[in-house]
Formats: sequence, structure tokens, C-alpha cells
Amino acid sequence: MQIWHSLADIPADSGPAAVTIGNFDGVHRGHQAVLERMVADARERGQIAVAMTFDPHPKAVHDPAHPPELITGLEDKLDRLRQTGLDAVLVVNYTLEFAQQTPQEFVRRWLVEGLNAKTVVVGQDTRFGRGNAGDVGTMRALGSTLGFETDVISDACAVTEAGRRWSSTWVRDLLESGDLEEAAKILGRPHRVRGVVEHGDKLGREIGFPTANLGVTGGMIPRHGVYAGWLTVLDARDNAAAESLVGESMPTAISIGFNYTVGVAGLRVEGFVMDRDGLDLYDVEVAFDLVKWHRPMLDFGSVEALTDALAADVAWCRRVLQLD
Repeated sequence: MQIWHSLADIPADSGPAAVTIGNFDGVHRGHQAVLERMVADARERGQIAVAMTFDPHPKAVHDPAHPPELITGLEDKLDRLRQTGLDAVLVVNYTLEFAQQTPQEFVRRWLVEGLNAKTVVVGQDTRFGRGNAGDVGTMRALGSTLGFETDVISDACAVTEAGRRWSSTWVRDLLESGDLEEAAKILGRPHRVRGVVEHGDKLGREIGFPTANLGVTGGMIPRHGVYAGWLTVLDARDNAAAESLVGESMPTAISIGFNYTVGVAGLRVEGFVMDRDGLDLYDVEVAFDLVKWHRPMLDFGSVEALTDALAADVAWCRRVLQLD
């Protein structure tokens, strides 16, 4: 899958294309169903399948004091979009200037002249252009004059077996409540938090549970507490000791929240990798894939009691991840 960050990145001979537009936060099963159908239809027409998405999220630009909490960062969103079979994704740098384009200006410049769209795939409730003035009727009218077909895709392929519509809001609600198993059913995979391993206070090492402390760069922070999950090494960066681990997933006890017992300031996202002594993951890009929530963060009153609790947490994680 090609990734374009501007119109200048698009090859001159690209297309003809089937194009859809959206934020695709989480790339949940509803998104997947719609995109996979679009890809199949594009193949039948002899077109390439392209998705246009935005970074930053439009709401963060229009209301910077209240930016949305995104389920996935851009890197993971692109990874998930790749899995739907798309040929390319255009990541648009969303600005207030971009938002001032009329529907006609947007469609002509970006879809027709930029992407060589011959099919534009939209939902019934799609809105676009300055003040969200454009709708499905606008797109159809523009298509008839600018030479593309408008395909209004049904949401019927984006609902659960029980009839509920897959949605990013639903996923966020589940993550906030700690129901990672139900969230995974909607996402089609465990929820992922990504970042770079930083130096911490090394207390875990002193008490026998050395942790990888994550400087989070992407992924919604779910309910605070202890989780069973997996640490996957994504990029060793400049850490030669981690090069052989790239792509490997390791069972991990993960804690997210505040360490009340020892009074360490600030939110911590950290993981104890089980059955792997002597790991050096500093400055490495990793992902935590969260499988199941165990308990909230607690003040155990002493380091000794904390150590006992961590041992019990690790035993629980081993059972959840079926290591024993």
C-alpha cells in the first residue's frame, strides 16, 4: 500500500481510482467491512482503491481545547488500513485553511485532479466542504459534471450480528470501562498502545519486576489498572541489542496509571515481560496489545505488599495468556 502525504506525492499516472473519505479511527470491523467491499468493487472496475484520511483529526483543529481521544495513532491506523487491501492512502494535513474550501473546490482539486477519481464512495450521512455544506446530493451533482460515479454504500455491511452498528464511540466506551475483550471483538484485534521505551525510576528492577516504561505516542489510554497483554517490538531504532527481537511478541503484565504505593509522580504505562531475563529495550519502539483488565491501581501501603501483589498479578496474567 502506498502512503501519500500531499498531492505532490501522487504519481502522475495514478488511477483511475475509487476513493473514499473518512477518519477511520480504530479501523474497527465496520470500517473494515466497508473498505473491503470498496476494494472488491474497485478491482471489478479496474480501478485502484484509495482512502483519504486526515491528520490531525478535524475536531482537534476546530476545537483545540477539546481534542478527541483517538483509539489509534496514525501509524497503527495506516497498518490496519493496509490490511483491508487498499492500494493507497492519502493522509491530508488538516488545517483551518483546508476546511475553508467549498465542496466544489475540494472535489475538483483533491478527488478529480489530485486522485483521478472515477468512483467516489460515501455514506448516506457524509458531509464535506466549508461548513459541511456538501452532502450526498452535492457529490452526485458534482460527479455528473466532473466525470465520476458516486457510490453510496449501505451501512448494512457495518453492523453486528445483533443489528448494532459498529462504531468508534462504542469502542471508546468499552476501553474506558476496561472491557478490553468486548472492544477487541469490535476492533477485530486487541487494543494497541504504541510508544518508545524510556528510562524509569528502576524500582521494578530492585524488587524483581523490571518493566519497560512506555512514552506513549499513539493509542487511547484505557481504564487505569493491571492488564494481561503482549509486548511487540516494532523498531529497534539505535538499540543493537533489540534488533533480533523486531516483530516478536512477548507475554507481558502491563500496568497503566499512577503508582500510589511509592508515590511516583505522573501517569505510567509499563510492562513486565515474563520469562525473558536481561532484556534491553531502551529507546526501542514497541506496542502493548491489551488482552484483559485485572484490577485497578491500588495503594498497598508498603513496597513489600506491592511486591506480593505484583507476583499475584503475574500469576494471573500467565493464566489469562495460557502460559502455564
